Amino acid sequence: MLPLVIKNLLIINGLVFLAQVSLKPLLQVDLDVMFGLHYWGSDLFRPHQIITHLFMHGSFPHLFFNMFALWMFGATLENRWGPKRFLIFYMVCGIGAALCHLGVLTIDNVRLTSAIQDFNVNPSFDSFVKIYDKYGLENFTITEGAKEYPMQSFRDAWSAMPPESGDMVFRARLYLSNFVELYRNIPTVGASGAVFGVLFAFGYLFPNSYLFILPIPFPIKAKYFIGGYILMELFLGFKNSSGDNVAHFAHLGGVLFAYILLKIWNKRNRRDFY
Repeated sequence: MLPLVIKNLLIINGLVFLAQVSLKPLLQVDLDVMFGLHYWGSDLFRPHQIITHLFMHGSFPHLFFNMFALWMFGATLENRWGPKRFLIFYMVCGIGAALCHLGVLTIDNVRLTSAIQDFNVNPSFDSFVKIYDKYGLENFTITEGAKEYPMQSFRDAWSAMPPESGDMVFRARLYLSNFVELYRNIPTVGASGAVFGVLFAFGYLFPNSYLFILPIPFPIKAKYFIGGYILMELFLGFKNSSGDNVAHFAHLGGVLFAYILLKIWNKRNRRDFY
C-alpha cells in the first residue's frame, strides 16, 4: 500500500512544503527563489534547481493532488519494479520535464523580448495592448515610489489619451522593461512532470485496468482516462491562455521521457504488458 520510495517522497515533499510556508514569514527566506526552477537566462538560475524544484509546491492543493496521484498510480509501479528502478524512473521523468520546460521558457522569453523590442522601435497603444493581452499584464503590479497599482490602470489611462502621447510611451517602455525582468525570474515548482511520467507509465503498462475517478459516474479504462488527460494537456499547452500559470509542457515532457525509458526497458521484455 505504501512502498519505500513512495513513502519517502511523500514525507520529503510534505516537509519541504512546510519549510516553504514557514521560513518566508518567519525568517524572510524564500525557498522558491533559491530552489525553484528558473529560466536559464535568469540571474537566479542555478543548475541544482533542475532537481530541487521537484520537491516543492506552490500551494497545499498542488501538493495534495500531486502526492495523491503519485501514491495512487506509483505504488503499483514500485511494487512491480522495486524501489531502485522506480526511483530512477521518477527522477528521469522529473529532470526530463524540467529540460522540456526550460526549452519552452526559452521560446517564451525570446518571443517576449522580440515583441518588446518591436514596440520600442514603433511604439503604439495597439502594439502595447497586444503584449498586454498575450502575457496577462493585468496581473502585473506597477510600483512608483511608495505607490503600487495594477497595469490595467495604466492601460485604461492611456486609452483615454492620444495614442502617440510621449509620456505614456515613455512609461510603457519602462513598465515593459520591468515586466521582462519579472517574467524572466518567475520560478517553477512542483513534482507534476515526474507524476505525469508515473501516470503515463501506469496507463502504458496497465491499459485495461479500470479506474473509478470522481466525478465520472462509471469505471473507465486507464488508457482512455490517461490518454484523454494527456491530450487535454497538449491542447492547453498550445492554447497558452493568458493567466494560465500551469507548466503544461513540463507535464508533457514527463510523459515523453517516461515513454522513452519504458521503450528502452521493455525492448526485450514483454512480460510487463497485458
